[in-house]
Amino acid sequence: MTDAWPAGGDAGDAGPDGSLDESGAEPDPLAQFDKWFAEAAERLPEPTAMVLATVSASGLPRARTVLLKAHDSAGFVFYTNRASRKASDLAEVPRACLLFPWHPIRRQVIIEGTVSAMTTAESEPYFRSRPRGSQLGAWASRQSSVIASRAELDDRFAALSERWPEGTPVPMPPFWGGYLVRPEVYEFWQGRADRLHDRLRYRRAGGRWVLERLAP
Repeated sequence: MTDAWPAGGDAGDAGPDGSLDESGAEPDPLAQFDKWFAEAAERLPEPTAMVLATVSASGLPRARTVLLKAHDSAGFVFYTNRASRKASDLAEVPRACLLFPWHPIRRQVIIEGTVSAMTTAESEPYFRSRPRGSQLGAWASRQSSVIASRAELDDRFAALSERWPEGTPVPMPPFWGGYLVRPEVYEFWQGRADRLHDRLRYRRAGGRWVLERLAP
């Protein structure tokens, strides 16, 4: 990301703080994330958008954008079709990298960690909170599979709308659910002038978080 912005410019435009220093960083990376996330939520239209990178058992890397739906001390949560390519990758290699690309405020956060599938009981409350159209869409889309046309998808959605008409609860598909990413590494990147960006990395070591500065 070193070429994201012009080499010159005012460091004060780098973000809400303009710099990232060890002395001002939170000792807990989750607290630091919460601080930046709150500032991103005030300034960006979709701060929850994150790039999810996975790798298959054969070593094929893949990345796509998903939405963060919850986060706390346990980890970071997103939901998807369990037959999708991302879910297949995670079943084979249960590790992932998350990237929050908050470009307009010249910040990004990278999180690396292990991933586990959430249970049906853990996933259902969020599914019930989704708009009806999204619930039906989860049933209609056989995510990552080849389909003949858009009409095939629309016809399936229409049939499901008749199966569960307005006012009828839509059950959660058995092939859909949440995933929890448990962080082992956080990296906070703050854009600065002249490519001399700030990068602070937290890595878990011996049951505690070690804070390190990385060269930009």
